[in-house]
Amino acid sequence: MSDWFLPRSERPWTAGNVVVPHVHGANYFARLVEVIGATEHGDRIFCTDWRGDPDERLSEEGPTIADLLTSAGRRGVEIRALLWRSHRGGLNAKENTHLGTVINDAGGEALLDERVRRGGSHHQKLVVVRRQGRPQEDVAFVGGIDLCHGRRDDAVHAGDPQAPPLDGRYGPKPPWHDAMAEIRGPAVADVLETFAERWDDPTPLDHRNPYRAAVHRAAGMPRHPKPLPKRWDPPPEAGRHQVQILRTYPAKRPAYPFAPKGERSIARAYTHAFARARRLVYIEDQYFWSDVVADALAGALRREPELQVIGVVPRYPEKDSRLSGPPEKYGQRLAWEVLHEAGGDRFALFDLERADGSPIYVHAKVCVVDDEWMTIGSDNLNRRSWTHDSEITCAVVDPDGVLPRSVRTSLWSEHLALPDDDPRMTDLGAALQLWTGRENARGSRIHRHVPTALSARTQRWARPAYLALYDPDGRPRRLRSTTRF
Repeated sequence: MSDWFLPRSERPWTAGNVVVPHVHGANYFARLVEVIGATEHGDRIFCTDWRGDPDERLSEEGPTIADLLTSAGRRGVEIRALLWRSHRGGLNAKENTHLGTVINDAGGEALLDERVRRGGSHHQKLVVVRRQGRPQEDVAFVGGIDLCHGRRDDAVHAGDPQAPPLDGRYGPKPPWHDAMAEIRGPAVADVLETFAERWDDPTPLDHRNPYRAAVHRAAGMPRHPKPLPKRWDPPPEAGRHQVQILRTYPAKRPAYPFAPKGERSIARAYTHAFARARRLVYIEDQYFWSDVVADALAGALRREPELQVIGVVPRYPEKDSRLSGPPEKYGQRLAWEVLHEAGGDRFALFDLERADGSPIYVHAKVCVVDDEWMTIGSDNLNRRSWTHDSEITCAVVDPDGVLPRSVRTSLWSEHLALPDDDPRMTDLGAALQLWTGRENARGSRIHRHVPTALSARTQRWARPAYLALYDPDGRPRRLRSTTRF
């Protein structure tokens, strides 16, 4: 076991895997069509999602999400899905209900799952495909890409023609940067265990209020899921990657039976990795805010005089209105100030843009530490993802020392407009020098990002809104206001 991982007593780690990153939704969707399209009678598909749009096209010619799953169900593939029910009036509720109906009509079983902490969400995005009698072909996907509108973009970043609602400055087809991890090997069973624990939770799916119970009845959704089929043995070893599947669950009532005090293994794994960082922490994150997260990185910057931290974030919030924008900007500015004070010019944030100056929305959740430990998941670097919502991430160590470095350099190649094999990208000690030197280079997509400093008057209302609504704390009461998880 690598000492980058949490001890086995914290979360299982598994050797013998192959992890393949899929950067950009178009690449992930193409692989999903290939994997699910190959399924046959008796195979199984399990998935969770924050939002799913049944009419989202997985390629220019199709199929749609509905077509892909309906075809699999009619072939006799067993499909189980857990879709976040969403809050009253939320768009996710309508679309997830529609997708659930599609799956159920195809002979599968999809459930609207609202078993979350008040104000929280099920944010996990995973797909597991198991092949009856062909365990060597089993595969799991974990990451940030939902099965919904806006995600089918590629390296050109022309945007998904089926565009999501986003701040108008991203344009009518917002460019979208995202990532997913494909896992083959024994760790597939660890991803499936996350699905099974939620599925087997005895808490009724509509336990909160009569309105939601009525929604479930109208959609033909049961209060309790049917039992899962008998488990198959984990798939055989497929490679040398070591994997640890990490999660977040909040402390709530009624408690999760598999996490009675919540689970914060994602937070503990990050803080463990940051404590080991010596040269470079590279982050791509949709919501890079929270003093709790910043404190963990700031401690590393103060401890290691050679450590550098580079973060890539969206240029603008997804909904930058007069009410929604300031709380998000407050949180990011707070984190920026903590890290700038600790690291000075050894820390910088950047956002991304196309050649025409249009900003690229960064939805990816990727972290690479010292080219030795990496994560791809659904979690963002904030207190909400570390404590409050359900999340899942795949942490990877490659004993051959290849995968984390290749993920980082391939991302930098795209952002900095440099060849994959440019020797400057392997010099961790000169990482920030390279980035700052490429800010105005031809073809480079990076732009220095300094979060807006809000006026004292705006901060008076933005701070409590940020703490209560945007970055709440889902830890047990005794841990709040601490840096412990």
